[in-house]
Amino acid sequence: MFLNSNCRFNDQAMELLILSSALDPKDAYKAFNIDKICTLVEKYYPMDFNEQEKINLNFQLQHFIIDARQDSNLKNLSTMQELCTCLATTERSFSAMKIIKNKLRNKMEAKFLASTVIIYIERDIATNFSSDSIIENFKSLKKRKGAL
Repeated sequence: MFLNSNCRFNDQAMELLILSSALDPKDAYKAFNIDKICTLVEKYYPMDFNEQEKINLNFQLQHFIIDARQDSNLKNLSTMQELCTCLATTERSFSAMKIIKNKLRNKMEAKFLASTVIIYIERDIATNFSSDSIIENFKSLKKRKGAL
């Protein structure tokens, strides 16, 4: 990276930009650098991570890069904005799952949990269906099974 002496950013801002470039997903995460990301966390975001998260970060990033290069949703990203959007969507899904999977529902099967989470996440679409229409749909399924 070329830096000229007329740079408008101070040294700290330049370091932040350089360290942040380690998150660039372009070219199959070619610029991904775990050490730079860990330094970024230590120097610029120490209050956003507890000590245990900082200790585990290196290992989690190693797993992330392997998964990101294989996952169809992550492997073809080319900008940090796309990466952030994709990760934010994933985070919303996990947050929704925490809300849905409470102690009362802790023993539900994975398939039922997945259906419940989808309905919660896509609640704008789900509001288009009434309880009566869903009940009628199930009744018609039962009648079809009886006819077979």
